[in-house]
Amino acid sequence: MPARRYPETGVFYRALDRELPLIVRGEGCWLVDDEGRRYLDACGGAYVANLGHGVSAIADAVAAQLRKVAYVNGTAFTNEPAELLAAELRALGPKGLDFAYFLSSGSEAVEAAFKLARQHWVESGRPGKHKLIARAPGYHGNTLLALSASARGHYKKMFGPWLAPVSMIPAPYPYRRAPDSPAMTAAALEDAILKEGADTVAAFIAEPVGGSSTGASVPPPDYFRRVREICDRHDVLFIADEVLSGSGRTGKWAAIEHFGVVPDIMTLGKGLSGGYVPLSAVLAGKKVIDPIARGSGSLQHAQTFSHSPAICAAGLAAVRYIREHQLVERCARMGVVLHRKLDALRDLPFVGDVRGLGLLAGVEFVADKKSKEPFARGRKFAESFVAAAQDAGLVVWPNVGHADGENGDLVMLAPPFTVTEAEIDEIVSRLKTALDRTLEKTNVHR
Repeated sequence: MPARRYPETGVFYRALDRELPLIVRGEGCWLVDDEGRRYLDACGGAYVANLGHGVSAIADAVAAQLRKVAYVNGTAFTNEPAELLAAELRALGPKGLDFAYFLSSGSEAVEAAFKLARQHWVESGRPGKHKLIARAPGYHGNTLLALSASARGHYKKMFGPWLAPVSMIPAPYPYRRAPDSPAMTAAALEDAILKEGADTVAAFIAEPVGGSSTGASVPPPDYFRRVREICDRHDVLFIADEVLSGSGRTGKWAAIEHFGVVPDIMTLGKGLSGGYVPLSAVLAGKKVIDPIARGSGSLQHAQTFSHSPAICAAGLAAVRYIREHQLVERCARMGVVLHRKLDALRDLPFVGDVRGLGLLAGVEFVADKKSKEPFARGRKFAESFVAAAQDAGLVVWPNVGHADGENGDLVMLAPPFTVTEAEIDEIVSRLKTALDRTLEKTNVHR
C-alpha cells in the first residue's frame, strides 16, 4: 500500500500533519488496521457507528436495493425505501413530526432546516422573519449557514467574511454556569428575541443534549419547556438539532424526548444509518409545511442525492434493526453502566468533570480542578490525549475552546449501542492509560 501521509499519499485528507493507520476491517466495536492492530472505537468514528461493524442485514439491504435501482431523481419520482423510512420515523416520534426530507449529511440537514424555516415564514406572509438564534458553545455543521450558527472560533476566523450574522446566546453548561443564570433558565433566549425583534426572528436552533462543543452537557430538566413556551409566545420556530444526539444515542429515540417537548423541526444524521451510508433527515409537521404546500408548492432546496433509494434503504434497515433488537432501550441500560464506571475518572488528576446521558459522555480536563481554570490552548492537551489514546488502542473524539471561546479541552465517548460491560471496562482502563501518557508527554505535573 502507498504511504498514508501528505504528500506521499494521493488522498487529500483533512489531517495533513500525521500518518493515518489503514483500517481494513471492523468487528462490532473494534477496528483493525493492516498491521493487525486493534482499536476500540469508543466514539463510533464521529458518533456514527451506532450499530457497530458487520451487521449483514444493513449491507444486504443496500445491495438488494442497488440491484433493483441505483438512483432516481427525487423531484420526479418517489421510491419504496424513502416512503417506508419516513413511516418508521413518524412512528418513532416525537409525535407530530410526520414528514421527512432525506439528505446525505448533518450539515445539509441543518442548512435545509434553516431554509425550510425561512420559506415557511415567507409563504405565511411574514417575510420579515429571517433571523436565526443559536447558542455558544454549539455546533451545527460546516456548510456556510450551518457554520454561521456554530460557535467555532477557529473556523469563523478563517471563513468569517463569508458567514451570515446569527445572534448567539450562552448555552446551558452546568459545569461552568450558575444554576440561576440566563443561560440555564432560557431567559437568554427571550432576551435575544426581544433585542432582535420577534417580528424578525425566524428560528432558534439547539442541540437537546450538548455535542462535542459542550462535552455532552445536559441542560436543566425544565430548560426546553421554557424554550418551547418562549418560542410559542414570540412565533419563533424551534429547531432541535439531533444529528449527534438522536437515533437512540441518549436512551430515547430523540434526546428532546427527555424534556417532554416537541420541536417544530428536527434534524437527524450520523447514526441514522448506523454509519453504513451517508444519510440525514429533516423532520417537520404540517404546521411548518402547509404554508409552502398551499403557496409555491415546492421547498426551495435541492440536493442531488436527496431521497436516494440506496441511502434510504440503509436507513430503513438500520432503524428496523434498532427497533427489532431494542437497542434504544439497551442504550439506556448500558448508559447507566457507562456513567457509573466513568465516575472513577473524577478522582484522577486534571479531570474536571464527567457528564452525559445514555451512551454519550464527555470528560473535561482542567489545569485546576478547584477553580475550573482550563489549560492554555498552546498546550494542546486534548489533541495530545487523543493521540495517546490511539497509541493505547482507544479511539475518542476531542473538542477545544469550549471554556472561553479559545481555551478548553475535553474528549467525547459515544460507543456503539452493542458495547458490552467488559468493553466499557476496557474503555475506562485505556482512558486512564492515555491520561498518564498525556501527562508525561505534555510535562503537566500532578
